[in-house]
Amino acid sequence: MTDRELVDMAKKAMGFAYAPYSRFRVGAALLAKDGRVFLGCNIENASYGATNCAERTAVFKAVSEGVREFEKIAIVASSGDYAAPCGICRQVLFEFMPHGTVILDSEEKGMKRFSVEELLPMGFGRVDMK
Repeated sequence: MTDRELVDMAKKAMGFAYAPYSRFRVGAALLAKDGRVFLGCNIENASYGATNCAERTAVFKAVSEGVREFEKIAIVASSGDYAAPCGICRQVLFEFMPHGTVILDSEEKGMKRFSVEELLPMGFGRVDMK
């Protein structure tokens, strides 16, 4: 699957976002190593701490269906500009795809690609739990 195809799927997922408070909609498309794609959107809540980001929604959907190995994730936002994962999402991505790729898209600036390791240097993972 090309990066552009994954970004287009993330844009579709963004359309499902529930963001009545911030009106900042985010979509993510997560490519599993087996070729399946899991979509996620941000889901806000009146109790802001209960809000879930698009990236984690996609990862949690996949894991809840038994998939735990991923290659890349595309993330888009309704602002039209880059929307990098928050710290919690970076940690979740590191757990399941430390060597994976994060694709950010901006309508005006195009795509940028980062490794998860670039976004979370010295990430905390399973090997640190021994």
